[in-house]
Amino acid sequence: MSQYFDLGDETLWNPSNGASRMFQRQVAVFEAELELPSGIGPMENDECQISPDAFETFVNALLARHRGTSHANWLALSEGFTATVLVLAERAAIKVDWAALGAAPEAPLEDVQVSAVTGISAPADGAAWAAGLREKARELGRRMPR
Repeated sequence: MSQYFDLGDETLWNPSNGASRMFQRQVAVFEAELELPSGIGPMENDECQISPDAFETFVNALLARHRGTSHANWLALSEGFTATVLVLAERAAIKVDWAALGAAPEAPLEDVQVSAVTGISAPADGAAWAAGLREKARELGRRMPR
């Protein structure tokens, strides 16, 4: 069995039920963390509609948050979800301003990691951060069924 994540009449992703349940639970976690709706609607009759405007806002907020932290555990916990969201965003033709995101974060850093040995860690170089995340999303996208 599988479920459908659709934008209008176009299916963006058709994962198994288990992968879909896990993704939907992660959506709820990140909606709470970002204090924003994702635009990913409820699963009804194995179909879920995605609202493009709300999803675009969510995608950009998620990426800004990902860029604005240097905490290794936060990054590790969020990386797979963020890559999955990027695949859906690309399939939905949502524009991501990688140049702006790659710049040094303007907002104060959140969830920074502090070490007694090295002190406070800084976010990764913007170009390296963007390239790594985009490559992870590209690879994942090749394996994500539509």
